[in-house]
Amino acid sequence: PVGVGIPGCVSPATGLVKGANSVVLIGRPLQQDLERATGRPVRLANDANCLAVSEAVDGAGAGARVVFAAILGTGVGAGIALDGTVWAGANGIAGEWGHNPAPLFDGEPAPSPCWCGRGACNEALLSGPSFAADHARRHGGALTAPQIVQAAATGDATCVASLDRYAERLARALARVVNVLDPDVVVLGGGMSNV
Repeated sequence: PVGVGIPGCVSPATGLVKGANSVVLIGRPLQQDLERATGRPVRLANDANCLAVSEAVDGAGAGARVVFAAILGTGVGAGIALDGTVWAGANGIAGEWGHNPAPLFDGEPAPSPCWCGRGACNEALLSGPSFAADHARRHGGALTAPQIVQAAATGDATCVASLDRYAERLARALARVVNVLDPDVVVLGGGMSNV
C-alpha cells in the first residue's frame, strides 16, 4: 500500500479532493488516479492531519491528549489529533485553520484574495509567499521569506518590522484556536515554523 499526505482533504461524500492550495487537485479522484498509476492500494490523508498524529504519537506532543498542528509553508493548514488519532470531523475539514479569517491590524487593508476567494484568511497572511508579499507591499523590493528573516537577523529595520508583524499576526491567529480548542500542545511545522 501507498500512503500520501496531501493539502486539502478528500470529501467523504464524493471521494474528490477539496480545499487544496494545489488547486489542480480540487475536484479530482486523486486516490483512484494514484491507484491506477501505481497499481497499488492508496490511502490519502490531509498533510496537516498526518503532522498532528505524528507529533501526538512520538513527537513534540507525545502523550498529550489534544494536539493542534499547524503547517506554515507555501500554504497554511492545520490538523487535530485527539488521543493520538486524527480528528477529521464529519466533513473531513476539522482543523482547516488556513482559510479562517485572519486577524488584521486596525486600519489595515485586506491583502489580495487567496485562491480560496478570501482576502484576509490565515493563508493569505501567514504563508511564506504571503509574508514576502506583505513585506513588499509595505517596504518595496522582492525579498523572499528566508531573505527577510536573514536580513532581520542582521538588524534591517524594515525586515525586523515585517517579522514582528508576522509573529504578532501568528500569535493572534493561534490564540483564536486556543480559545476554542484549548489544546495541550500546539506544534508548528513547515518552512515558516523555522522563523
